[in-house]
Amino acid sequence: MALNVDSVAILFPGQGAQNIGMGRWLCENYPQARARYDAASEILGYDLAALSFEGPEDKLNATEFCQPALFVVGMAAAEVLLSERPELSDSIKATAGLSLGEYTAVCFAGGIQFEDAVRLVQRRGEAMQAASDAAESGMASILGLDLETAQAVCDECRQGDEVLQPANLLCPGNIAISGHVSALKRVEPVAKNAGAMKTIRLSVAGAFHTPLMQSAVAKLGEALEAIEIQDTRIPVYSNVDAAPHQSAAEIKNLLSRQVVNPVLWEASVRKMMDDGIEGFLEAGTGRVLQGTLKRIHRKLATEGFGDG
Repeated sequence: MALNVDSVAILFPGQGAQNIGMGRWLCENYPQARARYDAASEILGYDLAALSFEGPEDKLNATEFCQPALFVVGMAAAEVLLSERPELSDSIKATAGLSLGEYTAVCFAGGIQFEDAVRLVQRRGEAMQAASDAAESGMASILGLDLETAQAVCDECRQGDEVLQPANLLCPGNIAISGHVSALKRVEPVAKNAGAMKTIRLSVAGAFHTPLMQSAVAKLGEALEAIEIQDTRIPVYSNVDAAPHQSAAEIKNLLSRQVVNPVLWEASVRKMMDDGIEGFLEAGTGRVLQGTLKRIHRKLATEGFGDG
């Protein structure tokens, strides 16, 4: 694996990238990865490695378990990669993560200590699960529409005081919408009539990145106040505003706002490119982010590391 460029951004996936077996290869081949899983398990109060490697799938997919699992596999992959390829350290000029992955990015960049970050993502997952339980809600991907048309679809399908809005702006032709299940049930025919190729309901607990997550903000704010956040050594591009940040105060504010704001992923990638990033490295499990990168710019230099 080699990115033949001088300026690289390391990226971390979010919820939806999880799979049974993730992290097994890292732990079987690298003691430092296993040590991360053992440390996280001690904090979480359950065997994270066993859950990640063996499931059950419905438990791993649950928000409060999925988020710590994705965080740890991302950190383990990044640390193993840099131990194997130390020369990459000088090339990594920025970092970003999709939703939950932004917490991995902040930790990688030195903004939060690993142990504190495990506690933080556990609290985030619990808070988001509680907010999800309070309303029958969810998310769906719409393929083949631009943002304006996806917004129009949401407007047509939403009734009364229902919430339905674009939530993850991933790449051209791939937008996730989020809101009440009652509104989501109306989406498929409306989206098809608007020119969508496909709509896909996502396996998530609720309407992430919408006002339906507002009850999670206070709990997340309390968790953020309970830990120390430092200025980062490299810029972290925020989901909220697609801009680079290194200030601890700015990062803390943005992390608390992130759960109720749309994820500006495509804009973040384009901003990194404008700022001189030439290649992108996805660390963790799966290759979801590399897929979005190729849709944003098909000639982008991309690589992945984590699943062996």
